[in-house]
Amino acid sequence: MTATFAELGVPAPLVTALTGAGISAPFPIQVDTLPDTLAGRDVLGRGKTGSGKTLAFSIPMAARLAGSTASRRRASQPRGLVLAPTRELATQITATLEPLASAAGLRVTTIFGGVSQHRQVKALEAGVDIVVACPGRLEDLMKQRLVFLDAVEITVLDEADHMADLGFLPGVTRILKATPTGGQRLLFSATLDNGVDVLVKKFLTNEVLHSVDEANSPVAAMTHHIFDVSGAADKKDLVHKLASGTGRRILFMRTKHQARKLAKQLTEAGIPSVDLHGNLSQNARDRNLAAFSSGEARVLVATDVAARGVHVDDVELVVHVDPPAEHKAYLHRSGRTARAGSAGDVVTVVLPEQRKDLAVLMRKAKITVTPQQVTASSAAVTELVGEIAPHVVPVPKPVAQPAGQGGGRRGGGQRGRGGNGGQGGGSRRQQETSASGTERRSGTAGSTTRSTGGRGRDAAARTGGERGGTRNGRNGASAGRTGSGNARGRSSSPVTVYSSETPSTDTSRGGDNRRRRRATRP
Repeated sequence: MTATFAELGVPAPLVTALTGAGISAPFPIQVDTLPDTLAGRDVLGRGKTGSGKTLAFSIPMAARLAGSTASRRRASQPRGLVLAPTRELATQITATLEPLASAAGLRVTTIFGGVSQHRQVKALEAGVDIVVACPGRLEDLMKQRLVFLDAVEITVLDEADHMADLGFLPGVTRILKATPTGGQRLLFSATLDNGVDVLVKKFLTNEVLHSVDEANSPVAAMTHHIFDVSGAADKKDLVHKLASGTGRRILFMRTKHQARKLAKQLTEAGIPSVDLHGNLSQNARDRNLAAFSSGEARVLVATDVAARGVHVDDVELVVHVDPPAEHKAYLHRSGRTARAGSAGDVVTVVLPEQRKDLAVLMRKAKITVTPQQVTASSAAVTELVGEIAPHVVPVPKPVAQPAGQGGGRRGGGQRGRGGNGGQGGGSRRQQETSASGTERRSGTAGSTTRSTGGRGRDAAARTGGERGGTRNGRNGASAGRTGSGNARGRSSSPVTVYSSETPSTDTSRGGDNRRRRRATRP
């Protein structure tokens, strides 16, 4: 019989918080690790994607910090630190950790790049117990002396192998050196290659190894499919068909450009989709993930790095539109489905020239599957897709209006043109501003034509004076001011203007303009 959280030593407030979140029984990696982590031992955890690793370190962190004697919260000195390779994973960890921290009376904040550091610094200054951070931004704040790690009691490295892949290990090493030597350290990684083993030897003391599955093992609840297609056109049709089902789908691409392009194409085809890649701002990432999580968008088109650590429940299909470069990426991509005991399907779409490389990749991933030659209308595809979701008409984007058109504040259409002596209905001020702006562009002085209606400067002055006298009740000085070229009425001192336009003989647009011609406007 599986032990309960209470039997594993989890404090009652945390058990209540877990039950409130619908988590009543621990997963195998939690059963294995919690007795040691709650006792304060260093732990090296190796488990498959979606195995429950986040709770495996979140529970002991909240429990041990809540019971710590040094419980006073201090500004810019966290007592718990979680390092994650990507912003998305850091956000997901925080979402899992916050309910437990709240139940234990602890405060959590997240630190990552791509956004202003102002809010992050304010949160640190207000005092936090646990920081979930990406290495790059955390190091920046450490160098600015805005955060100090000398009070850290528990440090967690999540997905250490991915940090190694991204080249973060030197920064991670510097961060770990800034934490107290006697603190508890928990490291979770699928593999121990690419320098992860060096971190283990250097920073973990008498660590206990817990491995629920072999490193990089496939998830048993996944069903893998390889769909061979004859060319690019068949591939495009197949991808659209695979994306058209009612459930959530994640489609993986190699490049940011292709991810953005495919999401746009699917949306225009009536399949609401969002993209996730490194070129998006944090607000755009959050907005797209929220749309995918809520069901507003059924399809997420992502690149490898951006989707690392993304956890959305009930993703029923993962499609490798572009096969990954190596087997670890394949397993991590595929791990977005069949999480926490749920079932899911994984499809790899393969062009003829990719078949040999994919066969090698699948052998390394220890996955045996028979390729199928298919088209979008094949029975195997139709059965996998299931019910087709209703077509959703995309919301048209607003069309930007050309300059000078529409009903803006300065007048558009007939208002701003003022043809035939300015009888187009625009106000005198708008006409003066338009004339002044045209004069500045042409760089001419004197009697050069200024307005788009072909009105001469002297005529404009007369018209302005007459309108000033009859309609606005202004005196002759107003007309004189306008006629002298000072349409804005800001200064009467001479202004020197230059024209860099090419010579023009089009008299309808202001006469002859000479390059670098100097003119003094009184």
